[in-house]
Amino acid sequence: MNAEDTSRFVRLRVELVLEVHDEDEVGKAAMRRVAADLDLPAAERAQAEAAVTEDTAEALAYLVDPFDLVSEVPGVELQQASWSSERIDYDPDSPDWELDEEDVEDDEDEDGIG
Repeated sequence: MNAEDTSRFVRLRVELVLEVHDEDEVGKAAMRRVAADLDLPAAERAQAEAAVTEDTAEALAYLVDPFDLVSEVPGVELQQASWSSERIDYDPDSPDWELDEEDVEDDEDEDGIG
């Protein structure tokens, strides 16, 4: 038997590129999320407030939670997650941002198409 036959665990990789139209709104939303987190210790709260105020990418990382992405999926339970954010130079017309053949083949194999 191979790992696919015996393992119940699946690694799902997602990469998003977001265009921010209003940095102030993103920052305000992140600050509301920090304020609503009643379990956050004071020292961590201060650190989170500083991070989301100073950097829109950090604010987005605070707002986008992998648990939210899978919490409504029946039959699964999130076991572990990590994520990060960074500002990038993005040119949608650049060939650097196209899916390469390996990405397309992997996508086809994983979703059963192809």
